Amino acid sequence: MSSFGRVLGVLRAGSRLAIRGPQRIPTRKAGGGPHIEPQYRQYPQLTKNQKFESELLSGAMWFWILWHLWHDPDAVLGHFPWPDASQWTDEELGIPPDDEE
Repeated sequence: MSSFGRVLGVLRAGSRLAIRGPQRIPTRKAGGGPHIEPQYRQYPQLTKNQKFESELLSGAMWFWILWHLWHDPDAVLGHFPWPDASQWTDEELGIPPDDEE
């Protein structure tokens, strides 16, 4: 687009504003729905829908965690066999020999 085309576009937009005049910004008023007043040092008042949604979400989270713990425990416990500590020597455990004081 040439510079003349850009100037023409700006002039068109300006002429539209001049014809319509300044736009009014509508003021928004609260609807007829539940309107909860803030309360100082008190727990927030939850609606039944908010409580249901939070319990549903936390239930889905725990289902996801427990499902994967049951079906893929290696993801949490690791992908290696647990070492048998009874087969370790005293030197590996850092225990000094009996004759040393």
